[in-house]
Amino acid sequence: MKYGFSARIQKTPKSFIREILKVTQKPEVISFAGGLPNPSLIDTEKILEAAEEVISKDGRNALQYSTTEGYLPLRKYIAERYSKRYGIKADPDEILITNGSQQCLDLIGKIFIDKNDGVVIERPGYLGAIQAFSIFEPEFFPVNLSGEGPDTEELERIVSYENPKLFYGIPNSQNPSGITYSKEKRKEISDILSGTDTVFVEDDAYGELNFSGKTLPPVKKYLPELDIMTGSFSKIVSPGMRMGWIYAPEEILDKISTAKQASDLHSNYLCQRIIAEYLLSNNIDDNIKRIREEYKKRCTYMIDLMNEKFPESVSHTNPEGGMFIWLTLPKGYSSMTLFDKAMEKNVAILPGTPFYCDGGGDNTARINFSNSDEKDIEKGIEVLSKIFSEWKI
Repeated sequence: MKYGFSARIQKTPKSFIREILKVTQKPEVISFAGGLPNPSLIDTEKILEAAEEVISKDGRNALQYSTTEGYLPLRKYIAERYSKRYGIKADPDEILITNGSQQCLDLIGKIFIDKNDGVVIERPGYLGAIQAFSIFEPEFFPVNLSGEGPDTEELERIVSYENPKLFYGIPNSQNPSGITYSKEKRKEISDILSGTDTVFVEDDAYGELNFSGKTLPPVKKYLPELDIMTGSFSKIVSPGMRMGWIYAPEEILDKISTAKQASDLHSNYLCQRIIAEYLLSNNIDDNIKRIREEYKKRCTYMIDLMNEKFPESVSHTNPEGGMFIWLTLPKGYSSMTLFDKAMEKNVAILPGTPFYCDGGGDNTARINFSNSDEKDIEKGIEVLSKIFSEWKI
């Protein structure tokens, strides 16, 4: 049977992560390939209490249809937290609840991107964003990352000559590199975009996971009318509940609301109510502190082992937070080959090529530390170390 699939879906890449994860599901595999929050840090007991409270006290309403924008007490909580964390006076009417932060990208793409419109993206960039935006057939303009953030000279040149619709970036513990933008880079980005038509899509999925607990000002603080912030409860409450949000100027949010109505009417209302009850009945900062401490410990342990066992020719980033370390092999060595050889020993990594929308990155890989204990981290790093020794690099 020959189906008449649209040109856009045929040009949209599959999620490389999802395809890779299919071959890493065996229980004996040590997986550094995914981006999974550690399940032992999900507060199941308190979430269960919140679910029981919602269903026993207001179950019929919680199981009913709801508004597109989302549960108002949850949106108020998010707005108040922006004020608490960043000193931003967010209004609940500027916040819309989504089915995870991935839906944020789909909705933003729907209201902004026409075929061949310009979209600036980090290099390497989050492959979920590359996939979400690709369906709208834009022209991508990658901007290289340094240890401080994007190459702002490159960004300024692209914005001046190409007039892109969007610039998508992750300032805090960037996925895949783990890099956190410096305060100076954030201000430079706002200066470059100010007075243009380019909207900054500021993905803050990892903002709560800085190991020190410190917060740098978001670009939104400098560029309120040209910035769309996205957030997620996946990393701090539960990924399976698929709850995220968009924080944007009301004019933008009005268009996003229309796009969401055409997509799914509203996000899972029961989960919104449960998360709201959980957040209002507990101090989320206590759980976030526990997550930060555990992730810092695992990250430090993995980096110490890399420094001890890997050759100097294999470099890595030193994240200040988040869930990932970015590995760079010497030129001429393939991370896909590394993946194949490591999988023979039941260790999975994520090759870096899908994070490059313009090709490249064959000698890079993303390593996840959040979902492995110290025993598995030690075993996995030892396997990779032996492969490097065999390669004599």
